[in-house]
Amino acid sequence: MSDLSGRIPTREDIEAAHGRIRPHIHRTPVMTSRSIDGLLGAKLFFKCENLQRCGAFKIRGACNAVFSLSDEEIKNGVATHSSGNHAQALALAAKLRGAKAYVVMPHTSAKVKVDAVRGYGAEITFCGPIGDSRRESLEKVLDRTGAAFVHPYDDPRVIAGQATAAKELLEDVKDLDMVIAPVGGGGLLSGTSLSAKYFSNGVKSWGAEPEGADDAFRSLKEGMLIPQTNPKTIADGLLTSLSPLTFEIIRSNVAGIAIVSEGGIIEAMRHLFQRMKLVVEPSGAVPLGALIERESSFRGKRIGVVLSGGNVDPALVARLR
Repeated sequence: MSDLSGRIPTREDIEAAHGRIRPHIHRTPVMTSRSIDGLLGAKLFFKCENLQRCGAFKIRGACNAVFSLSDEEIKNGVATHSSGNHAQALALAAKLRGAKAYVVMPHTSAKVKVDAVRGYGAEITFCGPIGDSRRESLEKVLDRTGAAFVHPYDDPRVIAGQATAAKELLEDVKDLDMVIAPVGGGGLLSGTSLSAKYFSNGVKSWGAEPEGADDAFRSLKEGMLIPQTNPKTIADGLLTSLSPLTFEIIRSNVAGIAIVSEGGIIEAMRHLFQRMKLVVEPSGAVPLGALIERESSFRGKRIGVVLSGGNVDPALVARLR
């Protein structure tokens, strides 16, 4: 913990991040559904980051990181590796700052996300789907460009930015019992748990994860960081492993991780689409899916649910209809 304590965002860091990014993001709405409440026997408050700029919460962390850089630090642009949402967010944040963005993306990334990254003006380098290929490709980009690296989640500035989503939720909805967010690399859940710690009186933080990519669940159970191996899930935004920093924050502040099946993710997407007219990508629907599959554990609670993104293949939306 001693090596990481200086990297964990403070309350002041999150407040400063919120002020820094406010001109560049949407304060997304909090929505409710009587029919979904009736299904679960609980009161749910959905923080609609699927309606955020770039279609996901990632713009919060990317903007905080990019606008925290000095003119000297950003003169050669910024670079990252990402399967989609962080890539889009960093590309837009760089464009807003007037800087160049370089993004390493797996060749398996969804076309809608690749097109969006290009649309924001970023230069894309494609790589293989595994972590080693991402890292090797990114190193070549950094050597060639001299760009500043902005990690998708293992960065205190990014975590502080992501924390502002839950901060807004807690400001807008009082007397929550818990807040639940999806977990992949852990930037959103880390930030969510820190906001619950700093800006509420005892609101519990929960994570939600696909059963086919459950490294966070296993890591918390074993009390040690267990890397992701061969993840298999429709929730393509949750394929990455926790970092030592996000694991430490989550281990210290999260009450538990709820697991959801692939069928449960699809069911949650369908409920959100049919009952609330919200288009939510699989990763964003994971928390609701976990609540539905374990509704008896959360009955009677007032629950904040972070719908992390809405960048979904239109063909999948058509099938849900």
